[in-house]
Amino acid sequence: MILVGLDVGTTKVTAVIGELSSDGILDIIGEGTVPSQGMRRGVVTNLERTSDAIRQAIFQAERVAGVKVERVWVGVAGSHVKSVTSHGLAAIRRGQQITAADVERSIEQAKAYPFDGDYELIHALPLEYRVDGQEGIRDPIGMAGVRLEVDVHLVAGAKGPLTNLRKAVEDAGLEVEGLVLQAYASGLAVLSPEEATMTVMLVDIGGGTTDVAVFRQGRLAHSAVLPLGGDHVAQDIAKLLQIPVEEAERVAKKYGAALPELADPELVLEVSQEGNAQVSYQAPELARIIRPRLREILHLARQSVDEALGPLEITVGKVILTGGTAMVRGLEELARKQFNLPVRLGKPLGVQGLTDVVASPTHATAVGLVRHAATFAAHQPQTRPARGPRAKAPSKSAPIHTEEAVSAANGLWERIKGMFKNFF
Repeated sequence: MILVGLDVGTTKVTAVIGELSSDGILDIIGEGTVPSQGMRRGVVTNLERTSDAIRQAIFQAERVAGVKVERVWVGVAGSHVKSVTSHGLAAIRRGQQITAADVERSIEQAKAYPFDGDYELIHALPLEYRVDGQEGIRDPIGMAGVRLEVDVHLVAGAKGPLTNLRKAVEDAGLEVEGLVLQAYASGLAVLSPEEATMTVMLVDIGGGTTDVAVFRQGRLAHSAVLPLGGDHVAQDIAKLLQIPVEEAERVAKKYGAALPELADPELVLEVSQEGNAQVSYQAPELARIIRPRLREILHLARQSVDEALGPLEITVGKVILTGGTAMVRGLEELARKQFNLPVRLGKPLGVQGLTDVVASPTHATAVGLVRHAATFAAHQPQTRPARGPRAKAPSKSAPIHTEEAVSAANGLWERIKGMFKNFF
């Protein structure tokens, strides 16, 4: 089965093609990455440019994989995304066991949360159930009780930006199989089986936004999108060094560090200011420009968790950094100081095939989208071939991921654990 993840970001568009075998092994067989010029902070600002970038990324991935792509799972980010944990309730007839229909009724009530404005629900992910006040139940079906309660993490996006994102994909000749929160997808890619049993915070620092997610025993318990990312670091460098943004991006990637003490004091940078004047800067000076913005991003990530779930050090056991900006030298150490928690860099795990290509924080979202697609496909009836004529009428809405998807995800974690035996 051919599955495709499409990460349409502010600075790049990445397409990853995976092939799911009958025994549950996920092979990455194609990858394509091109610069993104039609996005700003996770939102489409130029349909034509975004569609062109999507088309190019898909073409590159198709050429490597040797397959034709028709349908894709697309990552969603941007400050328009909202999330909340909602409560649902269903009464059970005395003497009856809880059924799947009862579970669905409780989730449907939670999904009725009144988001302000014109919003579309993307995810409805159950966290835990309570039966007659008994907490910590993950699967209540078959249990006896008269009162079923559920906490559901809801993720919604403004209809305007979601419509534009779908249109950009459709204009590239593709069908949107579904929309997935980018932080959720990244977590599916980078969490190890052990971490899937803990409470972990993921901080995905992209170009225009930073996505925050807290996973509690593999389930999404909190999510937020911050309107800051790696682009803001480059803009700070450009402003203070009086150089073009493109030059600032190059300098930050090649010589940047999150902590001045980790920068080479002997390294002198020759940068081109506007007017082509050459100016010299020492590497620690560059780090002193980079550090405040990264501190701000980490502080806002921490604040979002503190406000939603309580003090970070009590709520979370580990922090995972991913996304392109996470690769800045010294960011892990800076995060350890700021969070007082174990921190590691998150790279896609448990996949085969082009592992040398996708084993990077920059590919976490795209690989996670493929993994989510594999989970979803494994629990859906196969009503159409994996490869066929391109759809003429792409779907206008994405499936909402509820209890079925969560149960599927739990099953996928078990298969992933088996896969890891081949790597360690």
